[in-house]
Amino acid sequence: MTLYYSLPELSKIAAQVLTNTTEKVILFHGNMGTGKTTLIKELCKQLGVNDNISSPTYSIVNEYECASGIAYHFDFYRIEDEEEAYAIGFEEYLEQDAWVFIEWPSKIINLIPETHTSITLETIDHQQRKLTIDNHSSGNTTVI
Repeated sequence: MTLYYSLPELSKIAAQVLTNTTEKVILFHGNMGTGKTTLIKELCKQLGVNDNISSPTYSIVNEYECASGIAYHFDFYRIEDEEEAYAIGFEEYLEQDAWVFIEWPSKIINLIPETHTSITLETIDHQQRKLTIDNHSSGNTTVI
């Protein structure tokens, strides 16, 4: 699925993302400034997170309680290698029945589960974004 949106439409777009993802592990691809963290904040809000939602750029992971359990937000931008993800117990987070939002998944490519959803964000212009959802379930890829 490919969607185009601007910031005032973010709530509607986040609802569509939650409706159209088949997996709770969601990878966010896109250049700096495309709105990955902004979208994740809105997703968390719609999942019922009441806490202050912020980027885990320095802490690597933030944990939030939501209506359906737990949501983890990872930002791997600052890690040097996959060993750092191992060191924080990344694989253990994946074993839980939780929402797992991952920014900069290219930094941990060998740790990504086969079953996940990928969201790619692109900047069209100063206000417009393009969002593409690809579901990867049990080795099958479905672009919706």
